Amino acid sequence: MGNPVVQWQIVAREPDKVASFYAKVFDWQVRTDNALGYRQFVSGSDRGIPGGVWPSPPEGHNMLQLFIEVDDVDAAIAKATGHGATVIIPKSQLPDGDEMAILLDPAGLSFGLVRPRPT
Repeated sequence: MGNPVVQWQIVAREPDKVASFYAKVFDWQVRTDNALGYRQFVSGSDRGIPGGVWPSPPEGHNMLQLFIEVDDVDAAIAKATGHGATVIIPKSQLPDGDEMAILLDPAGLSFGLVRPRPT
């Protein structure tokens, strides 16, 4: 067994704002029907790994970067910037043929958009 990533979490000072942003941009649902009110994302896909948002302590920092697979990097950039994101690394093609861009969400968290090369 190779130690795969099986969960991710965003720790944010404004967890509701951050959860709302990702839900709007990627059409995810946010579930809080758990004992701690954890903001669990539900993408509606059987692919990917589960994740969500947890509040940062007052002295804490926003943290985590994730890469989100999209069908069209340009369309995803347009949608994200329309909801307050900022592009910090424009779309580029990687040596393996994947397309990628890095953005900052409204809370200042970086995240990547990636479209795998056609197979």
